[in-house]
Amino acid sequence: MDRKKVTIADLQKKKETGQKITMLTAYDYPTASLVDQAGIDTILVGDSLGMVMLGFESTVPVTMDDMIHHTKAVVRGTKYGFVLGDMPFMSYQISIAKAIENAGRFIKEAGCDCVKLEGGTEMAPVVKAIVDAGVPVCAHIGLTPQTATKLGGFKVQGKDAESAMELVQSAKDLEEAGAFMIVMECIPDLLGEKITRQLSIPTIGIGAGKDCDGQVLVYHDVVGLFERFTPKFVKQYINLSPKIREALIQYKEEVETGAFPGPEHSFAMKKGEAEKI
Repeated sequence: MDRKKVTIADLQKKKETGQKITMLTAYDYPTASLVDQAGIDTILVGDSLGMVMLGFESTVPVTMDDMIHHTKAVVRGTKYGFVLGDMPFMSYQISIAKAIENAGRFIKEAGCDCVKLEGGTEMAPVVKAIVDAGVPVCAHIGLTPQTATKLGGFKVQGKDAESAMELVQSAKDLEEAGAFMIVMECIPDLLGEKITRQLSIPTIGIGAGKDCDGQVLVYHDVVGLFERFTPKFVKQYINLSPKIREALIQYKEEVETGAFPGPEHSFAMKKGEAEKI
């Protein structure tokens, strides 16, 4: 199939025509290549890499240098997908000037197509400043993992009318500030539908119901490579971890018993050369 590089205009058109947008995370070259070959529209280099790739307990310790390093690799593995670089904790909250500088690093150094940042109405001025500086921004509301402690942990947000209305207002304010797309995480499905209908820009859900304009999941959750916990909103399409362990155990046994490497994995010298050694 002849494919072209996905653009913001393509994503907007999908919303307008009712076509669902697909998004997965990727954190390295081989994963990005697989996700891209599968035809996924958008690839998020999420700060979730702190948990699934670096072994941290949360996303908070992830640095800009971590994100730039991994985003570069993903960009190298992507030909068609629209790549989002996730701005890590304290890379955009300190000052607008610092936020613009770090957003620019994602574009200049990592080569991604846009940045994503967490926060509601309070982050609208930051979004506007980054957009005005020429960097497209995808917003993120609902459960925002960087500030999960402030939200009372990893819990569903917007369950009562007051907090739901705050999220609706945040979505509108972020759209007004210039965000071209909004990720909504862990909110009731009816709220996800309501926000999606009220915005002219695409919404991407992760635990936000089926009526969002698109869906995103963490790659390692989808393929069964992260075993510490599985969120309710995850569907595991294959469980690779046991299969990989089995293969590695077999490798260990074959090395220890001498079954590997066999003649087919070895290199022979030219006839008569061995005698000269």
